[in-house]
Amino acid sequence: MLNTLIYDNNIDEIINKLNSRKEDINKDVTKAVEDILKDIKQNGDKAVIKYAEKFDGFKIEKMEDIKVTEEEINAGLKNVGENFIRILNRAKDQITEFHKNQKGNSWNIFKENGVIMGQMVRPLERVCVYVPGGTASYPSTVLMNVIPAKLAGVKEIIMITPVKENGKVPDSIIAAAKVAGVDTIYKIGGVQGIGAVAYGTESIKKVDKIVGPGNIYVATAKKQVYGLVDIDMIAGPSEVLVIADEKANPKYIAADLMSQAEHDKLSSSILITTDKTLSDKVNKEIERQIRDLSRKDIIEYSMKNFGASIIVKNLDEAFTISNEIAPEHLEVLVENP
Repeated sequence: MLNTLIYDNNIDEIINKLNSRKEDINKDVTKAVEDILKDIKQNGDKAVIKYAEKFDGFKIEKMEDIKVTEEEINAGLKNVGENFIRILNRAKDQITEFHKNQKGNSWNIFKENGVIMGQMVRPLERVCVYVPGGTASYPSTVLMNVIPAKLAGVKEIIMITPVKENGKVPDSIIAAAKVAGVDTIYKIGGVQGIGAVAYGTESIKKVDKIVGPGNIYVATAKKQVYGLVDIDMIAGPSEVLVIADEKANPKYIAADLMSQAEHDKLSSSILITTDKTLSDKVNKEIERQIRDLSRKDIIEYSMKNFGASIIVKNLDEAFTISNEIAPEHLEVLVENP
């Protein structure tokens, strides 16, 4: 559960703890990623097959096996059911409504002396969306990455995601890919997947950009191929900070804190509140909601080591702390946000 702290004008302990997450990264990761990428670049499909079996347990008999078939897509849609598809489409509409406002426009200035100045905005030809499939899978990752690309006019969107020994992509991921408009799904992930789409192989076309989250190996691989291809960002461990007053709903706060804490053991979930009673209620809600969750151990570890419930005198103190931490996700749950 969250450790409760009383704010005393000093948050160095929390900042240092968050920064210490970087030190938990294995120093050998960079070298391991370099070696795998080099192998993929030199040996293409052969190396992809080797690492898919080594790291994921997926034995590829022939390269055609890595592509999700129409039969698998239809089966996935049937298995999730109409209600799940309805939820995905509702989410798609909401995401579209937001991201359509981000679309860039071309423009020109015509000078009297004949000079033309301006900006031309054109969509990329081919983009790869990486969808994690190791310890957990998130249909939201598919929607949040694919829909903006479709709105931008990207001509071809491929998705790569690791699979286990059975070679099966989760039905929820297949359904989300279908709703969002993915053109092709490949059953590969990890460093080998990043290398395959960055360099291109005999069976997989090179892409212009790679987007989507992943573990430290995937993030490092994206960092190393950047320049050869574009990437979205180099993401660190997930984190959320909630600023709440006495009128906030403890059930919602607990759920939102856990939704980030479950990502991995280095995630950070922080509550800042003016109300000690709310803090206690949130902890009780976490205890109640966490009981039957499959990722309970990960949530408990990340909350214990990188989470906190901070009690402040007023909202100005809450804002000061939030600005110092600068969290990835910020929620302001107060009467007058």
